[in-house]
Amino acid sequence: MFHPLKCLLSASVAGALLMASVAQAAPQPTKPATEFTAAANHAVLEQLPFANRQDFENAHRGFIARPDTLTIKDANGKVVWDMESYKAFIKNDLPAPASVNPSLWRHAQLNLEYGLFKVTDGIYQVRGYDLSNITFIEGKSGWIVFDPLLTQETAKAAYELVSQHLGQKPVVAVVYSHSHIDHFGGVRGIVDEADVKAGKVRIIAPEGFNEHAISENVIAGNAMARRGVYMFGALLPRSAEGGVNAGLAPTVSTGSTTLIPPTEFVSKTGQELEVDGVKLVFQMTPGTEAPAEMNTYLPQHKAMWMAENTTNTLHNLYTLRGAQVRDALEWAKFIGETEALYGDKVEVKFQSHHWPLWGKTQIHDYLKKQQAVYKYIHDQTVHMMNQGMTGEEIAEAIKLPPELESNWPTRGYYGTLKHNAKAVYQRYMGWYDGNPANLDKLPPQPAAKKYVEYMGGSAAVLKRAKADYAKGEYRWVAEAAKQVVFAEPDNAEAKNLLADCFEQLGYQAESGPWRSVYLQGAYELRNGVPSGAATVTASPDMIRAMPPEMLFDYLAVRLNGERAAGKKLVLNFTFTDLGKSYALTVENGVLTYEPKASDKADVGLSMSKGTLEAIQLGRATLEQKVASGELKFDGRPAAFGEFMGLLDKFDFWFNIVTP
Repeated sequence: MFHPLKCLLSASVAGALLMASVAQAAPQPTKPATEFTAAANHAVLEQLPFANRQDFENAHRGFIARPDTLTIKDANGKVVWDMESYKAFIKNDLPAPASVNPSLWRHAQLNLEYGLFKVTDGIYQVRGYDLSNITFIEGKSGWIVFDPLLTQETAKAAYELVSQHLGQKPVVAVVYSHSHIDHFGGVRGIVDEADVKAGKVRIIAPEGFNEHAISENVIAGNAMARRGVYMFGALLPRSAEGGVNAGLAPTVSTGSTTLIPPTEFVSKTGQELEVDGVKLVFQMTPGTEAPAEMNTYLPQHKAMWMAENTTNTLHNLYTLRGAQVRDALEWAKFIGETEALYGDKVEVKFQSHHWPLWGKTQIHDYLKKQQAVYKYIHDQTVHMMNQGMTGEEIAEAIKLPPELESNWPTRGYYGTLKHNAKAVYQRYMGWYDGNPANLDKLPPQPAAKKYVEYMGGSAAVLKRAKADYAKGEYRWVAEAAKQVVFAEPDNAEAKNLLADCFEQLGYQAESGPWRSVYLQGAYELRNGVPSGAATVTASPDMIRAMPPEMLFDYLAVRLNGERAAGKKLVLNFTFTDLGKSYALTVENGVLTYEPKASDKADVGLSMSKGTLEAIQLGRATLEQKVASGELKFDGRPAAFGEFMGLLDKFDFWFNIVTP
């Protein structure tokens, strides 16, 4: 009767990135680029200023040292970061293969510049050790670290590289620039929490960090993590026909994510802190790339840290794994504010991804164009929207002006012009395009069956689709073949044709995530949906940091409304160490909670939050905690089992490219 409590919690996803580890039979082989893909990719060479090699000089500038090979393992010997798999086929002196967009290939080459670099006197970065950069700023007695990577193994390795070449010094402070996990998850690789509690290490973050760092992937975590397999290409082989680059970096590390909560928060622009003799001046940028984010100006170094508000790619207004749409207009305004506040003082600009930029003139031009690209996408999308165009029509019509189109740092290696324009449309107008025919459309599968019937049956559709595939019309063939796949999920011929289309579209994509999405779709059409272990990094630190309210919000979305209809249950949760009690009520098919116990509860659970965490992390069973007296039931224990019977457990490996 008591087993369900472990499931109650262990399914939660706290600020997670998904790292899939799946044992499968050898996958079906990929196919080469077609003549149409090769021609489309070759045309890119004529469209962009490939002769401009300044980025390569900047990416290498300040280089100090790197290991000859970079393969990082965890304590059990599992590889969590492997640059060698990329170095094996991405070479600076080789042109792009036909199966890779030359612009993405160039970006992948730049992202292979790994190692320890000097940004300016007193500021150093380790790049290429994870999805993000880790920055070490020299203080009077030790290092101030900006953004300690995604996992503790990669952060530890980066710290060891710094110590080897710059001397052994303690970390005296950590700054989390924002609430995404690749900017704080490695903190335990460089800091002992005992030193934080003793006041030896300060941890500084923007206001709102705790809430957003934990909550981003909790409510919709299962769906977002599954789609993250597509966005980051977690299962793709590292090859010219597979994973090449994730846009922000080669890929994500797969080690242990951690969190040490901040000891102090920044709340307003212009706020100054002196940290180990280094003055930090903060610019708050909430609601831009992250809900809680801040830039930092270092006046003694004349250096501007842009967090992830500007990188060397167009960023996402909407991320393909799924998330709330970001505000392009506010993003542009905050970049403009950076230029207005600090532009005449800055001699070097650096950030949490990619390489720095030096020189006032160059930085001014860079910031103006970064501001302009988000403002242009916003303004022109709304302009066309007000002319009656839909999101799909706008995405097809919008074009950047030449000065932005040919600017390398605003190319779409991560976000793209098309899906960012759709994001702006969505932010203002939502999913409905105004056409009554689209107000209550049939779901994909029944609609597909009617489409195929109207088009003369699957054989007729595939005959025409193959003819169009032979002409290189991959976008249309994907649309047509998708109907057959959804009408006849076991039609291998349709699935293989759709996979072929996705593959060629992936080969042509300039965006790393677009390439990964297409190629993962092709992989699953040919090989089926993966099965086996899917490890979601709901780390112990995340679980400990999760307040009870966040847990209850998550339980509410797991409630099966149909099964809960007509039922009423009241459960009291009392956390003895927090001195807090909550009443959870199931009524009218929904779960609500109040921050006080109910005198009409069917059952009460009394325990410390630490007891709850131990059960959640699998360190103890519910029965053990009941037997030890650490968990006590009051009232009708069977009511708890009834409650658990109303909660669904989400299947991670749900279908995406098939019904």
